[in-house]
Amino acid sequence: MPQEKTSDKIRPRYVFITGGVVSSLGKGLASASLGALLQARGYKVRLRKLDPYLNVDPGTMSPYQHGECYVTDDGAETDLDLGHYERFTGVSAHQSDNITTGRIYSNIIEKERRGDYLGATVQVIPHVTNELKDFIVSDAGDVDFVLCEVGGTVGDIEGLPFFEALRQLGQELGREQVLFMHVTLLPYIAAAGEVKTKPTQHSVKELRSIGIQPDILLCRADREISQSDISKIARFCNVKESAVIQGLDARSIYDVPLAYHKEGMDTEVLRHFRLEPAEADLSRWEDISETLANPDGAVNIAVVGKYTVLPDAYKSLTEALVHGGIANNVKVNIKWIESEAFSKGECGDALKGMHGVLVPGGFGARGSEGKILAAKYAREHAVPYFGICFGMQMAVVEAARNLAGLEGASSTEFGTTDTPVVGLMTEWVQGNQKQTRSKDTDLGGTMRLGSYPAVLAKDSLVAKMYGTQNINERHRHRYEVNVAYKDSLEAAGLKFSGMSPDGVLPEIVEIPDHPWFIGVQYHPELKSRPFEPHPLFAGFVAAALKQSRLV
Repeated sequence: MPQEKTSDKIRPRYVFITGGVVSSLGKGLASASLGALLQARGYKVRLRKLDPYLNVDPGTMSPYQHGECYVTDDGAETDLDLGHYERFTGVSAHQSDNITTGRIYSNIIEKERRGDYLGATVQVIPHVTNELKDFIVSDAGDVDFVLCEVGGTVGDIEGLPFFEALRQLGQELGREQVLFMHVTLLPYIAAAGEVKTKPTQHSVKELRSIGIQPDILLCRADREISQSDISKIARFCNVKESAVIQGLDARSIYDVPLAYHKEGMDTEVLRHFRLEPAEADLSRWEDISETLANPDGAVNIAVVGKYTVLPDAYKSLTEALVHGGIANNVKVNIKWIESEAFSKGECGDALKGMHGVLVPGGFGARGSEGKILAAKYAREHAVPYFGICFGMQMAVVEAARNLAGLEGASSTEFGTTDTPVVGLMTEWVQGNQKQTRSKDTDLGGTMRLGSYPAVLAKDSLVAKMYGTQNINERHRHRYEVNVAYKDSLEAAGLKFSGMSPDGVLPEIVEIPDHPWFIGVQYHPELKSRPFEPHPLFAGFVAAALKQSRLV
């Protein structure tokens, strides 16, 4: 640990990461990387995301709108950036680590209806800003740093209450406890042959007009920033030259912490807080970077989904496959296939040359028949298959139709069926309480969410992968394989190798006489880390590697 000084006793310190010029500059990766770098110097960190949109959470948002919905152990449906936070730091996120304008206003309106404000006129200032400040400083735990990323860009009208809350906290906590980091863009104008600093200057001007002076500027660019441009930015934006950090495009997201460390980002943060920087141990990041840069081979994995035009819809899945590649020292080439197109015919041509087939989660009937065809192809051609959530359900429907002879097998999610192999969950146990749902229940926050236990069959492939018979995994689903069909499906060759502890809810299915065919009701990708690849993804990629040597 770094040697303690008087200023070390000020805990926690808050770093607020904001964005300007345009969105999608990598604030989430910058936040996660800073967290990893501070950890490498011996500090404890916590990361949070403040989202200004009016949705209560991303649970009802289309993946096309906001990318994947990340789920925490305690059942929060959150922004995908919390996935980056967990993967980079290994610190599990909680309900209290993601807030939206929608949730803030819901809390305030509930309080107003109860009379908590004692007749006061409820306003943005102080009521909304106070609610935001309370969220930021509460439940921080025993950490040295709390890193808070603000979604959107400075100047967005919906973000103004958030920036005002940060400004007030900066005044209330003081410079010794607060740092503002602003992420901007330095665009290259080909016609002029120059990198332009003016967008960054205007972005900082907008931030300062709100009352926030950034302490560090993280300038994203696609080429090296000249010293003269760094000096210009520092002069016009009122920051030190050492606090102008260039953020260049990286080969892999797992190279980003090393790149920012090289540029001195973590050093500048510690300098601001007057902390003597201990030597950073980045050996594990260097090992990951080396493995990714020099793999021993490659495997081709087909991901058959319905949101494939937007890879962010499957962000955790993509990274978990990368982690599986790291575990086997191979590169994973992903072929994205739109499942709806499969519904129009056989999928053999699209899957030729693939060493593994993965069908991820999803909702609704669109593309479901294509996913069923993908599971059938993998089963019949002995290609490793991994079905996740909806992908497991479609594999069960395929087996029911083509192995068990239940021709009309389907899911009640698609409409009324005489053979509901998959049906709506109406009740389950969460902790010590029974949860009940119906088809008329609100969609938001009503699924089976968060971490639940499962018991694995002793002689199963999944038990071998996990090395144990008792597991806990994160769930996000409203429909479940109907246990009433368990006996007939097992008689046809589909083994139910994982069940809820009470034996009511099927969690895992597999085909014993197949090289590697596993379907899981939960989302294992949410718990995979670059340093701790999820055992099922490591096993799936290992099976794909073996398959690659056969074709």
